[in-house]
Amino acid sequence: MNAAMIASYVSPENLRPLAGKFLRKAAFALVVKGVISAAIPTACAQEPVRQVALANAPTISIDNFAFSQPTITVPAGTKVTWVNHDDMLHTVTDEGKSFKSDPLDSGESFSHVFDKPGTYKYFCSLHPHMTGTVVVQ
Repeated sequence: MNAAMIASYVSPENLRPLAGKFLRKAAFALVVKGVISAAIPTACAQEPVRQVALANAPTISIDNFAFSQPTITVPAGTKVTWVNHDDMLHTVTDEGKSFKSDPLDSGESFSHVFDKPGTYKYFCSLHPHMTGTVVVQ
């Protein structure tokens, strides 16, 4: 392939559609990451509520045979994560049986997305005195 052929492939006319596609993908990636969402028009920056809730996921620590936040209130679609910082195994079990973790060793975590409004009371099935509540609005 000679220089003239290469030049015809990399001409502005040939690159323009690719550049537009690349820039759209790059802009979308940055918006999803939240890097430029405040700098672009609102219509382009709007993410579904679920994605925002997942991005702002609260974390509840398990330590000293207790959940760090006995009660939290979150919007529907929020992902809540529990992290075991204790030296003992613990579980996160919903009284209403909508979710249950496997036994979590130290450093392990469990997450659940709360899609429906309501009050979810949970406990550790290995240590039932450990309780907590997630209120979903």
